[in-house]
Order: sequence, then C-alpha cells, then structure tokens
Amino acid sequence: MVAAPPLEDKPRGPELAAMALEAERLSDAETASSTAAPNSSLSSASSAGSGSLPRCSSLSRLSFDCSPSAALAAAASSSPASQSSLPQAQRAPARPHRAGDAAWAAIRAASAAPLGPRDFKLVRRVGGGDVGTVYLCRLRSAAAGASPCLYAMKVVDRRVVARKKKLERAAAEKRVLRRLDHPFLPTLFADFDTAPHFSCVVMEFCPGGDLHSLRHRMPSRRFPLPAARFYAAEVLLALEYLHMMGIVYRDLKPENVLIRADGHIMLTDFDLSLECTSSPSLEAAEDDDNGAATSVSCFPDSLFSLLKRRVRRRRTRARPAAPQTLVAEPVDARSCSFVGTHEYVAPEVARGEPHGAAVDWWAYGVFLYELLHGRTPFAGADNQATLRNIARRALAFPPASGSVSPADAHARDLIARLLAKDPRERLGCRRGAADVKAHPFFAGLNFALLRSARPPVVPGASPLHRSRSCSAAATATARRRAKNPDARFDVF
Repeated sequence: MVAAPPLEDKPRGPELAAMALEAERLSDAETASSTAAPNSSLSSASSAGSGSLPRCSSLSRLSFDCSPSAALAAAASSSPASQSSLPQAQRAPARPHRAGDAAWAAIRAASAAPLGPRDFKLVRRVGGGDVGTVYLCRLRSAAAGASPCLYAMKVVDRRVVARKKKLERAAAEKRVLRRLDHPFLPTLFADFDTAPHFSCVVMEFCPGGDLHSLRHRMPSRRFPLPAARFYAAEVLLALEYLHMMGIVYRDLKPENVLIRADGHIMLTDFDLSLECTSSPSLEAAEDDDNGAATSVSCFPDSLFSLLKRRVRRRRTRARPAAPQTLVAEPVDARSCSFVGTHEYVAPEVARGEPHGAAVDWWAYGVFLYELLHGRTPFAGADNQATLRNIARRALAFPPASGSVSPADAHARDLIARLLAKDPRERLGCRRGAADVKAHPFFAGLNFALLRSARPPVVPGASPLHRSRSCSAAATATARRRAKNPDARFDVF
C-alpha cells in the first residue's frame, strides 16, 4: 500500500496535533499492520470489519494519475482563506438520506457553530491514500454512557500534496463530495480547515470494509451470481447519479466500493473524477411501430384518404403512452488525462487517446467480471503487459464446469457488451445506465426498491474487530514486501 506520510511527522496546528498523537498512541499496533495492506486505494471510510483491515490479496492495484497538474488553481481554491469564508451550511449541507439517521442527528446537535477539530476525538488511524490520511473519529460532545457515532475523517496535508503536484486532485474530490446526495455515495458531515496547512472532511464510516476484501472471504474468492447482481445493481445506480451530475468517476474497482453497517454499498474516492456537464432528459422507448402502416394497394390513395385518417386517429387515441426512460449521460465529456487503475482502464486510455464517460462502463464490465470470476479479464505479468492485453487481446471467459445457465449466459453477454474495445459500440455509451438497466441480466430487479432489499452480507462485527485470517495475510504480505520493497510502487 502506498501510504500517505504520517501526519505526526509534519508541523501542524496544536489542536490537530494533539488529536493525531492521541490516536497514534491508542493504535500503534493497528497502524503497523494497516500500513502493510497490499492495495493502495484505502478509501476515506474503509474498515473491513476493522478500521485497518488489510486487503487480503497479493496484488497491488494502484491508481495512477499522469495528467497535467493545475496546482496553482487548486492552491487558490483550497486555501484556508477561501474555504473558511464558506458558511457551514454551504460547506456541509444537511441532506440526510435516511429518516432517523443517528449520525446526522449527532452532527446537527453539535453544529450550532461551524464544526472544527476541537469537536472531534480521533480514535485511531484507519489508513492512508495518495492524497490524505484517514482517522476513525467521534464527536466529543457525545452524551456520557451513550454509544458514540463513529465517523471517518480524511486529513489532507496541502504541503505534501503540493509537492506531489496533486493539489487539483484533492480539490476536485472535495468539490464532488459537496455535491453528492445519494444513498450509495458518501455523506459529507463536516468540512473544515485547520492551521497551518491541513484540510479535513468528515464522512460516513463503513464498518464492513470493501468488496475486494469481502470477495477474498467468499468460497473460491468469487461472489455467487445473485450477490454479484445485487452489488452490481447498487453500483450501477451510483454511476447513474454521478453521470447525471456531470461526474465521470474513472476509478471504479472493488477496493473503492465500501460496505455500510446495513450491508448496502457506498462508492468512494473521487480524486480522479472528471467534472463536466450533463443534461438529463426523459426519452421515450424506441418503438418500431409508428402507427402509420404502409402497404401496397391497387386503389388510389385519395379514394380512402378520409377513412385512413379516421383509423389513424383511433389508433393514436387507443395506444397507451410510450414508457419514458431517464437518460443522464455526459456524452460530450472528453479528457486526455492518463488516470485510473491499470487493470480497469479502458482501451482508449491505454492507447493514450481522448476518453469520455464510456470509460466508466468499461470499468463496470471489468468490475462485474471480477466479482463473478475472481480475477480481472486482462491482467498481465506487469502493468505494461496489462495495458497491451486491454488494447489488443480478445475477451475470454473461464471454461464452465458444466452447462451454462441462462443467468450465467446473460451475465457473460452483459460483460461482453460492456467490454467492447470501440467506445462507440460499448453498452451505455449513448443512453448510459438506462441501456445497462434494460439488459436481461437485471430482468425482474426493482431498482426503485433496491435500498429496501436485504444485502447478501450484513456486517455484524464491531469496527474494532479484526479478522484473524486477514491479519495473517497482512503479516505474510509485509514479510514478502520486506524482501522486495519496490513491488509496492509498481506505477508509472
């Protein structure tokens, strides 16, 4: 895992320093094991059964960003002066997704004045990503004896991020988080800065970890088809909302899909997202019957023109209104940035060509393939081989042990249509999620009631619980990487 530099080694404001030092004192052992996690994309609220549960995998799938940096613009937009001028209501709008949400109620009860570092107590360090360090925290004002609500606080050291020339990435993630209001996307509870150069966001804490670690706990390290269908449907709704908001995600992978306490998913990590424009619209379903049938006749048309008009009017009145579908796809989005995760990048990105929202549908196909088959379809011996496979190699599925069921056939057809090399032929390139929802793989699934469905796995462990098997995997990974430390940073 590529961990961000520990915050305690950097100059900081006295409030945040005291919080961080207290958290490190409480969780030195947890931090040592979490920094050995094999995957770099520790998300802002990840806790796979534990705040620092490592990914149980021997592969390191790192996100990369080779795009030109807009550091000066980001520095201006993320400066303490510009951020502190925003009122608290604008910076963290109170938009709860569920009635009676205890976490929101606690935040609103404590937010008579703008929230700051004095209002939170850091419990321990959860992990680190490329642009920040994440802490498990709680409100100091929690009633004595009551079970405190836990949150995830992502702390960004702007000086460190500026040295990496990734200020724009950190600023983009914060802009996206302020806009989101969806049950399968993060809830931004608070957003504040602290002297001299730290930026903090407080989000929902997910005690169930991520889909990558959950998949490794499944038999044969793959999900049963009904479970994969459930998680794919929730991710599809999240992508539909992002595209409707003009946001191309560009970093979909199981590591970035977290499991909430109720078992539903939360998509996270938006520092690689592309912000563009989208014009959602309602489109009628395509209908080949235009109501004006034409036929060859030996009689002149004028003879029965009046009768034809009357029949046509009756058919028009009798025909029910055509069903309408929400289409929200930023079809005009274009970028030349070389960003993503190697095993998930689309062919146009691997070839260095401009890309748009279709890259999310390619990644969605790779995501579904990995859930069902336990591996990605184009992984090579190294990153360069992976990119060559993505650009050139044809899609292949593992041989079936017996006859392929209709449900498996639908899944393979959906994946094949999503993994079309030409983005113009890729499913979802024109009507977005509307086309993907209409595929037979999702037949019979009520997307409107998905939030009320029971998830395949509902986490029941305390967030301080640690999986014994994953702890052993982290120890083995740490020993292996101690012998070959360069393997952790296999990015370009």
